[in-house]
Amino acid sequence: MKLNLYQIDAFTDKVFGGNPACVVPLDTWLPDEILLKITQENAVAETAFFVNKGDKIHLRWFTPEIEMDLCGHATLATAHCLKTLLNYPNDTFVFDTLSGDLTVKVDRDYYQMNFPSRMPEKADLPAIIEQSLNIKPKEVLKARDYLLVYGTETEVKNIQINRQLFDQINLDPGGVIVTAVGDDCDFVSRFFTPQASILEDPVTGSAHCSLVPFWASRLNKKVFTAQQVSERVGKLFCELIDDRVLISGQAKTYSIGTLWTE
Repeated sequence: MKLNLYQIDAFTDKVFGGNPACVVPLDTWLPDEILLKITQENAVAETAFFVNKGDKIHLRWFTPEIEMDLCGHATLATAHCLKTLLNYPNDTFVFDTLSGDLTVKVDRDYYQMNFPSRMPEKADLPAIIEQSLNIKPKEVLKARDYLLVYGTETEVKNIQINRQLFDQINLDPGGVIVTAVGDDCDFVSRFFTPQASILEDPVTGSAHCSLVPFWASRLNKKVFTAQQVSERVGKLFCELIDDRVLISGQAKTYSIGTLWTE
C-alpha cells in the first residue's frame, strides 16, 4: 500500500527547530501493528495518523513504542498539514481522539489547540527517578506526568538524566516534566520519558495541560508565554480558561514523501 508522509516541525517558525512529527493521512484505519511499524520506521517522537470523517477528523498518535492518549505537537503538525498542504477549507478542525474532541483554530500562521486542563497534585517521587537526577527538585507534583519544580531556568537547563537508572521505571503513557519560572518568558520546561527511544521530547504540548494550571495558581495569571528549553527549543503561547488549556504555536513543513507498507 502506498501512503503519503509529511514531516513537520511543530512549535517553531523555522525548520530544524521545535519538535518534528510525521503525519500520515489514511482513507481507512490500518491494523495497529502496521501503524506502529510505520512509526518505528519514521524514527521521530510521534507519528499522527488521521481519517477524515467529514464533520470530524479521527486522529491517533503513536510513539515508536505505544499509542498515546494525547500529543500536542503532532496535533499541531496535523492541523498544519491539513491547512497548508491538503487545502482543508475551514479554519477550525475538530479531532476525534482518545482524549475526546479536540478543537484547533487557525489564526494566520498560528494554530490554537483547545486541550483539557490536568492540574497536578502533590506526590511522592519514585526513588529511582530521584536517583537518576543530578539536581533534586524543590517540589514534586503529578497528573498524567510527574511535574518537578526547580528554582531557576538555569537549573532546568542543567538537568542531566542517568538513563541507566531512569529506564528502570515505566510511566506508560506519562513522563517527567521539569519546570521553573523563565528568565525571558513566564515559565520554561523540559520533558523526559523513561524507556522511550527518544529520551527528551523537544517540545511537549500535552505537558502544558499540567504546566499551565500549575503556573496559573503560582503566578496568579492565566495568559502565558512559555519555552521548552531543549536543544531544539520550542515556543508556546498558552491560556487557561476554566477547565481547558489553549496552546498556540507555529509550524514548518520539513519534507513530503511517500511510504509503502509492503
